[in-house]
Amino acid sequence: MNALSLILIALIIIVATVMAVAIWFSQEAAKKQRTMAVIKGQATGENDSKNEKDSRDKRRAEIARKLKESGELEAKKKKTGTRAYLQQAGLKTTVKQYWLFSLILAIALTFVSLVILGWPKPVALCMFIIGLLGLPRLILKRMIARRQKKFLEEFGDALESIVRLLKAGMPVTEAISMCSREFDGPVGEEMAIIYDAQKIGVSLSEATQEAAERMPITEMQMFATGIAIQTQTGASLSEVLMNLAGVIRARFKLKRKVVALSSEAKASAMIIGSLPILVGTALFFMNREFIMLLFTTTPGKVMTAGGIIWMSLGVLVMKMMINFKV
Repeated sequence: MNALSLILIALIIIVATVMAVAIWFSQEAAKKQRTMAVIKGQATGENDSKNEKDSRDKRRAEIARKLKESGELEAKKKKTGTRAYLQQAGLKTTVKQYWLFSLILAIALTFVSLVILGWPKPVALCMFIIGLLGLPRLILKRMIARRQKKFLEEFGDALESIVRLLKAGMPVTEAISMCSREFDGPVGEEMAIIYDAQKIGVSLSEATQEAAERMPITEMQMFATGIAIQTQTGASLSEVLMNLAGVIRARFKLKRKVVALSSEAKASAMIIGSLPILVGTALFFMNREFIMLLFTTTPGKVMTAGGIIWMSLGVLVMKMMINFKV
């Protein structure tokens, strides 16, 4: 492979990286704007009295301020790295154990690619990097996404359960403890951690803020913000949680609707992305000499690398187009 081909591939990789980073930053900015719109968009009825409107306006302003602080807390949390990812995934694994597992995986992939498959050393080096930095982090993010999805499925029911217990006269601490025993999975785990933190002297607002760090989703941040506002202003916690439960259910319903509407586009993206692999595999078994020209000749290698990069960019763009954030 000549120098011109290497320069071309390097430029394509740089452009792809810049595009991915730009799309990610735009999504983060849009996410914050949507969150602010949800908080500020809780309109009051036209028949409310002036005092009620003033109090709700004050609550909105206070919530907006708290949300801004939680956004700064989220930005700070993102800098903590691997430890935060392990907490968000609900794992008890330490950072040292994580990197030890990553190193073992990287060595195993390098051994398989270099010794067993006989691939070139640059490819083996890429496999080592993937095993050390790529694949473990991808698995960790998958676990985080699965845990957050399961949390959202039960969080609305958990809030309504807390509201019923509060209306029955039970203290908020005992209501959270009861909720941790009634619900399994991430919801029960987080509520149990909040209850245990209160038993050792941590305030309820601080405990919920820590829970929002372990579960960095908009719904949990809204819950922590509502608790913090209630502890400072003395508003009705049952009313706050009931309104929050309604918002969470509406958002969850909208997410399900978006998934249903975008399922066809996702299926099309999967089919288009898998076609080159399926056709290449079929040609490998039907006419091996013909398909091997892409891997044994210099023009074939350049075309293969360019095809992989551009197909990856196409799949990434299609994913960004159908990955709606609610």
